[in-house]
Amino acid sequence: MNSRHDSAASAPGRTLSRAVLRQGGARCAALCAVSTAATAAGLLLPALLGHTLDLLLAGAPVARWVGGCAGVVLLLALLDGCASVLGGVCDAQATAWLRGRLTGHVLALGPRAEARFGAGDLVARLIGNAAQAGTAPGALAALLAALAGPVGGVVALGLIDPWLAAVLLAGAPVLALLLRAFARDTSACVADYQRVQGRIAGALAEAVGGFRTIRAAGAEDRETARILAPLPELSRAGHRMWRVQGRAAARAVTVAPLLNLGVLAVAGLLLARHRLSVGEVLAASRYAVLATGVGVLVGQLAVLGRARAATGRLAEVLAEPAPGHGTGGLPPGNGRLELRAVGALRGGRTVLDAVDLTVPGGTTLAVVGRSGAGKSLLAQIAGRLADPDTGEVLLDGVRLRDLAHGELRDAVAYAFERPALPGTTIEDTIAFGRTAATPDAVRAAARRAHADDFVRRLPDGYATRTADAPRSGGESQRLGLARAFAHGGRLLILDDALSSLDTVTEHRITETLLAADAGRTRLLIAHRATTAARADRVAWLDAGRVRAVGTHRELWREAEYRAVFAGDAAADAGVGDEAGTEARS
Repeated sequence: MNSRHDSAASAPGRTLSRAVLRQGGARCAALCAVSTAATAAGLLLPALLGHTLDLLLAGAPVARWVGGCAGVVLLLALLDGCASVLGGVCDAQATAWLRGRLTGHVLALGPRAEARFGAGDLVARLIGNAAQAGTAPGALAALLAALAGPVGGVVALGLIDPWLAAVLLAGAPVLALLLRAFARDTSACVADYQRVQGRIAGALAEAVGGFRTIRAAGAEDRETARILAPLPELSRAGHRMWRVQGRAAARAVTVAPLLNLGVLAVAGLLLARHRLSVGEVLAASRYAVLATGVGVLVGQLAVLGRARAATGRLAEVLAEPAPGHGTGGLPPGNGRLELRAVGALRGGRTVLDAVDLTVPGGTTLAVVGRSGAGKSLLAQIAGRLADPDTGEVLLDGVRLRDLAHGELRDAVAYAFERPALPGTTIEDTIAFGRTAATPDAVRAAARRAHADDFVRRLPDGYATRTADAPRSGGESQRLGLARAFAHGGRLLILDDALSSLDTVTEHRITETLLAADAGRTRLLIAHRATTAARADRVAWLDAGRVRAVGTHRELWREAEYRAVFAGDAAADAGVGDEAGTEARS
């Protein structure tokens, strides 16, 4: 049963391996041809050297033959150099293709990718595993060329004398079994090693993301120990890997010299009986070395084993189904949003349960609820950053899954509690989107988000590098809001995007945000009573279900609704934006 499971699990890896080979087919074919030509030149050289030696012993002219040997040596050097360059190109282009495909798929998966694998492990797969998997085409081409050496060596021995080939072939099955066992064991050991590496990378990414909490708690040593806890397991996996390779090399070193000795012994007997010349004995000794030269094969098999394990880890990510998109468009409308019997599971737990919700076009709906009620997941599903497990979401009467990708992203804009701020400069950051916003649109959006004043105070204004721009948490949120405003759309979703603002700034932005706009619908995930009070309607989410929909004033009569905002006084006291000023110090 285990073997069937392993076979099924490795199927995506084999599919990905074939795709990588198809991508670099021409380059790999060229590498294989050049490497095979180098092997052929190497097979020709012993025959030339043997014949030259016989001519020397016979006192015949050898200048031409010595020149021929020198020419073959130069040709070998040239072909080896070309093979090295082609191998590097194959590896680099295969790695680039894998990273491009994996990056696109991870971005298409959205939050599900991080939830399934973890940010650190994804980075480890994208950087380290993709580089290892990218060596497969070059290693396979080199392996095929390397196999020509032993095959050609046996054929050459048979041409010198069939008995020499027979001696070598007698031990060939032993070498074949050794190589097969080595390839199998190496893949298993390397897979364990790479899995542990991924766990360490994941723990490190978590620690980097929470470094302020770790330092504030004085828990640096404890976190270091946690991150490095898998090191003994990593060490064991590494030692197993080297032991496998060491055993294979030791066995090969034991078997290969015995076969070489057998060939030389038979060649000596044939020389004594005058069936072989001295030059042919020399050539036979070189061909025996080529025929039993498993060192190159072991090295290439080790590379292929690491590449196979890495490809399997990449295939695990690519096997996660990405959401598909339709080809439809939206009719004229102002962003009427409908959630019909929407249900969603996370980690085996029901987070949203048969949610029915309608937001009339051009209005503002605030979604409130206790922590864990499912608000953020609802916000993701409303704009199709995630798909529900049951039910459907419609925008102006069209199912989101039926919309073309560009149509959907142009129609929906997002702002988040902790916005990512990609882009080289502040202007790039606000303009960032499927289509970049114009400079005028960027500045207009910054003014709407009340970000224009602090941006202009930066050393280079909108041209300031984002990474070098000192800003508080509230200022980062305003940049995220400006980005959402700059790209328009008929549906604007704010996932607690005002939480870090001081009360005054929040009030100003909310006035702008909630001003009458018949052409845009707004969905707000709200934690403050002041934000909910300014919305047209409030949806009260409780344990994944919509408990009630009404105005904030109507719902405030319920004690349990008021309890949702317990502890909100600090947020309304205006400490949000100023608390982040330490970032500027």
